[in-house]
Amino acid sequence: MDHILNPLVKSVEISGIRKFYNMVADIEGTISLTIGQPDFPTPLHIKEAAKQAIDENYTVYTHNAGYLELREAAREYVKKKYALSYRAEDEIIVTTGASEAIDIAFRTILLPGTEVILPGPVYPGYEPIIKMCGAVPVYADTTQNNFRMTADVIEPYITEATRCIVLPYPSNPTGVTLTSAELEAIADLLRGKDIMILADEIYSELVYDQEHVSIASFLREQTIVLNGLSKSHSMTGWRIGFLFAPANICQHILKVHQYNVTCASSISQRAALAALTTGFNDALPMKEEYAKRRDYVYNRLQAMQLDVVKPNGAFYFFVKLPKGYTSSLDFCLKLVQQTKVAVVPGEAFSSLGDDYFRISYAYSMETLKEALDRIEDFLR
Repeated sequence: MDHILNPLVKSVEISGIRKFYNMVADIEGTISLTIGQPDFPTPLHIKEAAKQAIDENYTVYTHNAGYLELREAAREYVKKKYALSYRAEDEIIVTTGASEAIDIAFRTILLPGTEVILPGPVYPGYEPIIKMCGAVPVYADTTQNNFRMTADVIEPYITEATRCIVLPYPSNPTGVTLTSAELEAIADLLRGKDIMILADEIYSELVYDQEHVSIASFLREQTIVLNGLSKSHSMTGWRIGFLFAPANICQHILKVHQYNVTCASSISQRAALAALTTGFNDALPMKEEYAKRRDYVYNRLQAMQLDVVKPNGAFYFFVKLPKGYTSSLDFCLKLVQQTKVAVVPGEAFSSLGDDYFRISYAYSMETLKEALDRIEDFLR
């Protein structure tokens, strides 16, 4: 019966990150620097809020957009943190992780044949959804611009078919982000055009050398902002994301969300309320530790004479392959086979990433030291 399946779905492959992780998972003694998951436990007060929610029978459907109390907390959070203004009643949706937010946003704004411009290399979670909408992913090469998809990089890729620009900053896999001036220039380029911006800001609380700025500050009417608690509050498994958009757009995204999942988990929503209120600054101690790890890893990579752009957000390094290697998969396979250290081949982040490999430093300093010692021995 394979022939009756949707060819758009059949053409999609499992994420290259997960594919490589699964490939090396059974190699005993392997140190894995592959998955972008915080190694901190979810803060205790958030877990206690979830337990209380169960005891108090918060176990039924919520409003499709989420508890109003939670949406109000999300409104205040982004207002105080990033000077963004959204109405809780009709401009915020609580989603099942930021991944669902990506899906429902694309399914609302894309038509078959329309084009989406993404920075290349980029997180692999966008392209499959774009293709399943019948739309076309267009990769803007950022490798010659320190991985920054600025206005001058975007402009040559804009056509009559362009309907969306994805701005995932801070970036997975590169860790770079954009400045306020760079974002304002993008807003000036796109203002008044029939082009939406999907601003994936899931790493907004993990910015180290500057303040996070959202492009919605400059072009609110054309921007859909995605965020969530997975990275900021170490809540990956709780699956809580947030989508912010003008009411005239949000009302239609809500319909897709409703028929997709009905609502996000009621228990996780109560935990999220604690995260955004009592845990307003929960990310700060984690951010301080990540910054220390970043500096340590950067110094080690520099000492190995590896070509790398110093990241100023998230918890990744995107490292140029050593001389003599032309395939990221070949390099990563040899590395794990000979040293039992797993990193992600850059090809997982589009063909523009094949000259690189990704290291996640969301691991303890002890783990990072041992892994980097092995990589250094390998390069010798």
